[in-house]
Amino acid sequence: QVQLVESGGGLVQPGGSLRLSCAASGSIFSIASMGWYRQAPGKQRELVAVISNGGMTNYTVSAKGRFTISRDMAKNTVYLQMNSLGSEDTAVYYCNALISDYTFRPSTYWGQGTQVTVSA
Repeated sequence: QVQLVESGGGLVQPGGSLRLSCAASGSIFSIASMGWYRQAPGKQRELVAVISNGGMTNYTVSAKGRFTISRDMAKNTVYLQMNSLGSEDTAVYYCNALISDYTFRPSTYWGQGTQVTVSA
C-alpha cells in the first residue's frame, strides 16, 4: 500500500560526502514527518534527523553541523546530505515516515535500509 525506497548509500573516504534519498509511494493522504535512523554493528538503532510536514527539523548531537535533512513535498521524497563523514558514521541507514492513507489512520513505515561505509 505504502512503500519507502532508499538510495544513495555506498563506500566513501573519511572527510567525504554522501546524499541519501528516500521516496514514498502508494496510497498517501498526508505525511506527518519523515526522517532517518541508523544502526551500526552491535549498537541499537538511533535517530539521526527528522523533518515535519511544517518543515521543522531536529538532529542528533553528533549529526548537527555536518548533516542536513530536507524534503521535496511534490515528490514525497526526503534527503539526507552527509558531509565530513567519519568512521563513526558507518551504519545501515533507514528511512522512516509517519503516513496517513485515505482511511485517515496514521502508520509508521520503514525503508529497506542502505549501507554507508566510511573507510580509507
